[in-house]
Amino acid sequence: MPPIDVAFCVRLILCFLAGSIPFAVLAMAGTGVDIRSVGSGNPGFNNVLRVSKWRAIATLLGDLGKGLAAVWLCLRPGEGAPAGWLYGFAAVLGHCYTPWLRFNGGKGVATSGGVMLVLYPAWAAAALALFVVVRLAGSRLRWREAGMIASLASWVFFTLLLFARVGPPEASLAAAMTVFLAWRHRKNFQNLLAPA
Repeated sequence: MPPIDVAFCVRLILCFLAGSIPFAVLAMAGTGVDIRSVGSGNPGFNNVLRVSKWRAIATLLGDLGKGLAAVWLCLRPGEGAPAGWLYGFAAVLGHCYTPWLRFNGGKGVATSGGVMLVLYPAWAAAALALFVVVRLAGSRLRWREAGMIASLASWVFFTLLLFARVGPPEASLAAAMTVFLAWRHRKNFQNLLAPA
């Protein structure tokens, strides 16, 4: 872990600003649709998917890419995983509380996926593969909140992989991210548990 100096704090701010780019809003440019006024109102991949598959893919790539790029560009050799996680959290917080949308951003899943890809590419690939399988199954079986279920299942799986393969210290950081993402989906939990 690096010393908390000015350069480190500047990199954290840069990660936050990178994370704050609202790709869901940018992807809808020219359509006349404000993604914050349709569907769930969430400026993220799953809500854009309700409107346009191709624009949703652009949103996913942008949100994933900004988490990946922020950590990859800011993490210095020798800083270690804890610093990488701090950069990652800064990017995810930027996405969730973007100043460009009056601090009402997305839920952070795609951006956090980019973070996991930089820090642990092999385990992240396994977790993202699980996401795709669960998401497709949920859509086919018409699960309520299929996106949330797939997202959180992949993060729980990723956390368990880190506990088994890397160790508790780093897995506890993944667990913290999982808890934060679950908290961001609290309305989805309410919808899931509400009577049909």
